[in-house]
Amino acid sequence: MTNTNYLIIGSGVAGLTFALRIAEQFPDKKVTIVTKANADESNTKYAQGGIAIVTDKNEDSYQKHIEDTLICGDGLCNESVVKMVVTEGPKRLKELIEWGAKFDKNSDGNLNLGKEGGHSENRVVHHKDQTGHEIERAILGQVYQKSNITVLDHHFATDLITAENYCLGAYVLDQKTQKISTYQSDITLLATGGIGILYGHTTNPAIATGDGIAMAYRANASIKEMEFIQFHPTAFYEATTGSKFLISEAVRGFGAYLRTKNGRRFMIDYDSREELASRDIVSQSIDLELKKSGDDCVYLDCSHLDIEAFKQHFPMIYNHCLKAGIDVTKDWIPVVPAQHYICGGIVVNTDGKTSVNNLFACGECSQTGLHGANRLASNSLLEALVYSSRIFEYLSNPALKTEIPNLTIPKYHSIEKPEIDADYLKTLKANLQQLMRQNAGIVRYETDLQNAKIQLLEWKSAIEKLGENHQLNSAYFELLNMITIGSLIVIQSIERKENKGGFVKFETPSFK
Repeated sequence: MTNTNYLIIGSGVAGLTFALRIAEQFPDKKVTIVTKANADESNTKYAQGGIAIVTDKNEDSYQKHIEDTLICGDGLCNESVVKMVVTEGPKRLKELIEWGAKFDKNSDGNLNLGKEGGHSENRVVHHKDQTGHEIERAILGQVYQKSNITVLDHHFATDLITAENYCLGAYVLDQKTQKISTYQSDITLLATGGIGILYGHTTNPAIATGDGIAMAYRANASIKEMEFIQFHPTAFYEATTGSKFLISEAVRGFGAYLRTKNGRRFMIDYDSREELASRDIVSQSIDLELKKSGDDCVYLDCSHLDIEAFKQHFPMIYNHCLKAGIDVTKDWIPVVPAQHYICGGIVVNTDGKTSVNNLFACGECSQTGLHGANRLASNSLLEALVYSSRIFEYLSNPALKTEIPNLTIPKYHSIEKPEIDADYLKTLKANLQQLMRQNAGIVRYETDLQNAKIQLLEWKSAIEKLGENHQLNSAYFELLNMITIGSLIVIQSIERKENKGGFVKFETPSFK
């Protein structure tokens, strides 16, 4: 058994910034970060757009940002949480800059602020079209300088250890040795990111399999609003499953047009904000257009833009398109909605506390009340930064007495068993992804959801039985977690009776 004071599961901006703060505050305490890939592989790394923060008080205001967030959340945001997150944003930006993160500036030396869908003003702080990568680089560099932080890459947390509604740590699989070890911790933080691989077509990296939410659910933590899934309107279209290259919303903020195959600018028909409507509206509009036409994708037209300025702002996007044979000076970019973000998750209070004692959650895996029924663009990195700081401030309060119950922690006993058929897991995963795309996608139908619920229960029973008689590996645990997440999404979609934000459900299909 390994003992640690703080066990952090996940290595995105949420987990890393908490680790850095707590390690600086308590240099004699041990901080352990568990991450199932390389330490820099996370949803944070793939965040292109930036961080929505009010920095220009002449043109912008906290109130405008608050109102934009509330409008996007379609009446389901917690207004006090929205105010807290928005007003704490500038402090968190200052910290990032102090840690070495670099953001684009204009000719006057001020931050070059972008504008994205749903925002009334330019307020998105960015580093070209690679903001998440830049933040991850800066923070990880600081983390590696701390002698009391241990980073365990290629380690997979399989389950939380709980007793009497306390979290006591986690079981962790070393993916190189295939051995599962017991990690006892005073405090455990889940910062495991999103669920995108459940849908196959996603802007998320391959690690986004909903592990933290699934583990928390098995630990009886409260899970809420899983039906609110955000689909990004403009992922680069390819006729394959797997992670998709994101064409940042900032490209539409820069002036790009969405067109059908025959060249019609269809967003004019759906919303007065046209291409800069919020993501739920743009995704639903594209979905409807594709169902009407039977086409595989729509197109993003950048040919009328200042191409030199485009290259400067979006070098990664420009080069990706060029490698795919698309010259944005004359060719339209094929795009299609892809799963991007989940607005629900593990319910936490304003200090990041879950309903399980000594268990905290932060970032995309948490449900804070900020996003409501639909996340406002570039509010996710902001939320992660604010909540990691809130958790740190709560736990570093000298008056806080963390209760560590004297409970026996069972060690994980490994027994040699036959290996699971990898092809079986691969096939079941593909079937699961297809089921979720067809039955729990952008627009859902009651009959499809009911059928999916039955199928998911059958698969869950089958894979649990498989696990009893075979050697367990990370592919098995990921698939178990994905089925668990799928069931939560479907059940909570059935339970919700009112269409809100990113959630649209009908009794019977109009286009099928």
